[in-house]
Order: sequence, then structure tokens, then C-alpha cells
Amino acid sequence: MTSVDFYFNAADKLQVACRLAGKALAQGRRLLIYAPQADTAQQIDRLLWTWPATGFVPHCRAEDALAAQTPVLISAAAGAAAGCDILLNLAQETPPAFERFERLLEVVARDETDRQAARERFRFYRERGYRVANHDLAGESRSE
Repeated sequence: MTSVDFYFNAADKLQVACRLAGKALAQGRRLLIYAPQADTAQQIDRLLWTWPATGFVPHCRAEDALAAQTPVLISAAAGAAAGCDILLNLAQETPPAFERFERLLEVVARDETDRQAARERFRFYRERGYRVANHDLAGESRSE
């Protein structure tokens, strides 16, 4: 069964997403970033080229010809990436086909709109018996 991790109180949601993508890469895991809004997909794509400052996270769109050889993929369709075992959700809604993944990562910003949508997703997962872990980012002193 998919394990779900909520990273909440993110000062910068996309920066946290980049950090989580970097962690997955360091662990040799393949990650799909679910970003159904075109502007969010474009922003995370641009940010992954420059983060961290001393390197970058190899990534491409799930539809790209190099997707099968790339460890981090970005897509508007959660089921689009075969071979990825981690799904990182950047949408306000529960991602479709999330149960196909070993892990689901949810990043929650500090604003109330994002928090409310996350609460609904949290309830959805809990009611269906998924194991949910919480990670509070508010106490972090470094840049997220």
C-alpha cells in the first residue's frame, strides 16, 4: 500500500519540491512530479535547472524522448510515468492513480487555501487506510 508523507508549513512549496526531488535522486529512486497546471510545471522545471546552486537535478517532461533514462519527471498526468516509484503532488486535488506508487509526497504551503486543500487530501487518505506521516517544516532554519 502507498505510504503518504505530508511536508507542511513550507515557506516555498516549489523549493521544498526541489529538495525532495534531490533526496530521491540521491537515494537512486525515480520520481514523478505531478503538476497539472502549466505554470506550476514550468516553474518547477525552471527551478530544477538551478537547484541546488552547486548542481542540478536531472529531469524532463514525462512525454520527452529521454524520459525512460531520466530520474525525475514532470507531468500533468500522474499515471504517465512508468518506472517511477515516488509521486510528488503539486496539485490542490488528490492525484489520480496515486496508489500505483510506493510513496506519495504532499507539499503544503503556509497559506490557508493550500492548507485547506491539504486537509481534505489528508482526510481522503486516512479514511481509506493509508499510512500518513507528517513533517513540519516550520522549525527549519535553512532555506527550504
